[in-house]
Amino acid sequence: MPFDFKKEYKAFYMPPKTPTIVDVPQMQFIAVRGKGNPNDEDGEYKRAMSLLYGIAFTIKMSKKGEHRIEGYFDYVVPPLEGFWWQEGVKGIDYAHKENFCWISLLRLPDFVTREDFNWAVEEAVRKKKADFSYFSKVEMLTYAEGLCVQCMHIGSYDDEPATVASMHEFAAQNGCEIDITDSRFHHEIYLSDARKTAPEKLKTVIRLPVRRIQIQYTIQKALPRL
Repeated sequence: MPFDFKKEYKAFYMPPKTPTIVDVPQMQFIAVRGKGNPNDEDGEYKRAMSLLYGIAFTIKMSKKGEHRIEGYFDYVVPPLEGFWWQEGVKGIDYAHKENFCWISLLRLPDFVTREDFNWAVEEAVRKKKADFSYFSKVEMLTYAEGLCVQCMHIGSYDDEPATVASMHEFAAQNGCEIDITDSRFHHEIYLSDARKTAPEKLKTVIRLPVRRIQIQYTIQKALPRL
């Protein structure tokens, strides 16, 4: 049976429908950065999907070619993920998707080295008979996400604000605060194919970075009586 990241790492891919705190270790990804509404038919996001999966399946199917990757094992290509933000906006403004900045991601097995990744890009270019610039936006990204609050969201992407609000509340109740920065992002993992799944049945892991709130105690010294 091919290794399935979703089944083997349920803590990261199959969280409950109520928020939990999780410490996410370092992982490596195929990544493409872009801007704009992900629903635009001719937008950057649609092209990013072609790039991501082109590299992902080149690596997965390397077992059938001459390039041998040390430590290779057969696996299911992990689900699509995305980091999302909007410049000058705290959190996410779902009403203005045209202002999205994003990094689309597919997780890579740990056995993939930088050399293997570069080979996969060259091989994808060769197979597609494309100009190398076509794949120039693809990168290998190593990312340590750290402490986060996460939750399984069931339903339309447009209904996410209610789930996100519950995550904020849960974090506060557990001594944490949301810690979205220039290097820590609103993170989503897509377990459903939006092309084939009714909006109300979509399964999306939502993950937000948090940090522990430092509670300071003031120690008062007893003053001597006069």
